[in-house]
Amino acid sequence: MAGNDFALECHGIEKTFRRNTVLRGIHLRVWPGSTLGLVGPNGAGKTTLLKILAGLMPPSKGTVHIRGEGFQTAPRRVQRLVGFVSSEERSFYWRLSGRENLKFFAALHGIHGRRRSQRVDGLLEELGLGAQAGVRFQEYSSGMKQALCLARALLHDPPVLLLDEPTRSLSPDAARRFRRVLRGKAREEGRALLVASHDLRAVEELADEIALIDGGAIIAAGTLAALGQQAGLAPGAGLDAVFEQFIPGT
Repeated sequence: MAGNDFALECHGIEKTFRRNTVLRGIHLRVWPGSTLGLVGPNGAGKTTLLKILAGLMPPSKGTVHIRGEGFQTAPRRVQRLVGFVSSEERSFYWRLSGRENLKFFAALHGIHGRRRSQRVDGLLEELGLGAQAGVRFQEYSSGMKQALCLARALLHDPPVLLLDEPTRSLSPDAARRFRRVLRGKAREEGRALLVASHDLRAVEELADEIALIDGGAIIAAGTLAALGQQAGLAPGAGLDAVFEQFIPGT
């Protein structure tokens, strides 16, 4: 991949369920080592877009490229380049331990034997779950569950991470620790992150650039400073003020 290539790029993404169009001509780009924040009201299409970008759902129109490769030509290879972090817990096995869950999902990625054990144990330690590796998932706190979600997404070492409401239900301390880990994944490890969240302060802290989505369309995108200028706000305005200007009354 050339140094000036995008890690993630989508053009003209549309999604229609029967007669209901939920995404309208979405264009997004994320550089390696950077974080794009995606914010918008409930029902704006954030989760649907992330599922399309992760290869979990086909678009009705448009293209997605991860490191220059498209799902249309090499879906399995491209899907291995993406890690998807959701706040949903239903896909884990509640009676298995954190380590057992990760070993199961590692096997689905074709990771076996000593390599699997090393990868699983390394991620558990890195994300602060080493001491709780043998504890059943059903006994994990919200913060521990979300850390395990991130560990699962990192099992196959993807260059792109997609995160849907990653700090929802977390305590302030747990959310702060989680954001610190995410910053490291982008800035120190060079991964590209796309974070969809209602937590405007978290997005403001994490994101290099921000895209505002409403009614299934991107209505503005850029750095926080550029968005504030576009909205006619004073220098230094926060994302909450920007959000209110572009999407008032939400």
